Amino acid sequence: MQSVLLLDDDPLNLQWLQILVGRLSGVQALAFQDPQEALACARAQPLDLVVVDYLMPEMSGLQFIAALGAIDAMADVPVLMITAHDEKEVRYRALEAGVYDFLPKPVDALEFAARARNMLRLRQAQVRLNAHAATLENEVAAATAELRERERETIMALVKAAGYRDYETGAHISRVGLYADVIAQGLGLPLEQQAVLREAAAMHDIGKVGIPDHILCKPGRLDDAEMAIMRTHPQLGHDLLKESSSRLLQAGATIALTHHEKFDGSGYPHGLAGEAIPLLGRIVAVADVFDALTSQRPYKKPWPMEDAAQYLREQSGLHFDPACVQALLAAWHQVQAIGERLADAPAAPATPL
Repeated sequence: MQSVLLLDDDPLNLQWLQILVGRLSGVQALAFQDPQEALACARAQPLDLVVVDYLMPEMSGLQFIAALGAIDAMADVPVLMITAHDEKEVRYRALEAGVYDFLPKPVDALEFAARARNMLRLRQAQVRLNAHAATLENEVAAATAELRERERETIMALVKAAGYRDYETGAHISRVGLYADVIAQGLGLPLEQQAVLREAAAMHDIGKVGIPDHILCKPGRLDDAEMAIMRTHPQLGHDLLKESSSRLLQAGATIALTHHEKFDGSGYPHGLAGEAIPLLGRIVAVADVFDALTSQRPYKKPWPMEDAAQYLREQSGLHFDPACVQALLAAWHQVQAIGERLADAPAAPATPL
């Protein structure tokens, strides 16, 4: 059932319009003499056609149409205005205001029926088109979400593969993402960017898949030649991810390349300094080092969180962006909760042979 709103301050004219609408199949009339009541109706329920008289004492037809245009749901609803034959200037203004068509006074039954049916068909087509567009949008959104999830699963598999080859754990990957998120929140990054950073931070060391095992898994200090090879992993990670058009992978590429740069320019691979280092890289640099310090490794015991925090303070402005350090430390209780909730399981004791 389609709905036609009728507005005319003259009760006889309004009654005639109701009769005419009543002759249309599958259509109901909503008749009003008061423009404010008609506007309230337009706000409260869906309409398919509005028929309004131009000449009314309290609010002209043009004023009513302007008020109608402020209602979002009325954007595509056709408007039919009733005017006198000699009101050409009014018609011009009405067309500019969004009126679809006109009916001359006195309203002819056949002409009304023809114009109203045409507009109702137009409205019906618009409704169907909008519904179809909404369905397609939902289908595209669902397909996009599925692709993103598959992309995420693939990347996380690569990240875990890199992690399994050295001493990093799945918990380390998760903690770095959450610490980075804490920093991003403190810096006031938009929510969407925070969400991307949380996942992209996991890719910071993905380039380690290209580092030989004898270097990656060496328990002691690396010599200069080995360190030179190890320091290629940021570029390897960037090269692995950079060709993707995905926003997530582009962020991962940036983080992989720049999370070992230092604020004073003494980092690698390119010796960037200050704000020349992308913000995502500066954030993950703090998150990664903080977690590495507080994590158990075969070659070291975990630092107490307070000692790691003091190290960040000492290196603020040298290794780390001071704003990123401050953002992490300002949410200290949250940082502690992450560390406790995602603590690595104690290493199993060696089994005697």
